[in-house]
This record gives sequence, C-alpha cells and structure tokens, in this order.
Amino acid sequence: MASRGRRGGAPAREDEPRRDERAEQQALAPPGPVLPPPPPVDYGVFMQGLVQAMQTQVHTQAALQAQLEAQLGLLVGAYERCTVGKS
Repeated sequence: MASRGRRGGAPAREDEPRRDERAEQQALAPPGPVLPPPPPVDYGVFMQGLVQAMQTQVHTQAALQAQLEAQLGLLVGAYERCTVGKS
C-alpha cells in the first residue's frame, strides 16, 4: 500500500506529527483548568428544599389566580356599567 503524501507530492517528515495525530492530542487535552470534584450532596436536604420550592410555587400560583379573578371581576363590572342602557 502506498504511503500518503502531502500536497505537491512531498512526503511528511518523520519528526513532523501527522494531522490526525495532532487532532487526537488536542482532543485529549482539557480545555481549561481542571476543577476539583464537587462536594458530596445531602439528598435529604436537597429534597426538603425541592418540596419547599414546590409548595411556594403552589401558593404563588394560587395567589396570582385569585388576583387575576378579582381583576377580571372588576373589568366585567366596569364593562357592564358602561354598557347599561346601550343596545
């Protein structure tokens, strides 16, 4: 099998790394500083926080729904007052 040559027919020098070898070496190099591993997770505390966040979301959603219904009631009342007697 013939060896691969460079453009122009000149073969790669023996001390010059080939393109695919350079790409492999660059892929193996880390892209930045190596960070220490994260601290261990206390899943009990994590779950408590998650439950608290979900409960807060439920209360917030209920408060917003009540506020929206109250505003809608005001708008409907104002609309009805403006249209009384108009046909």
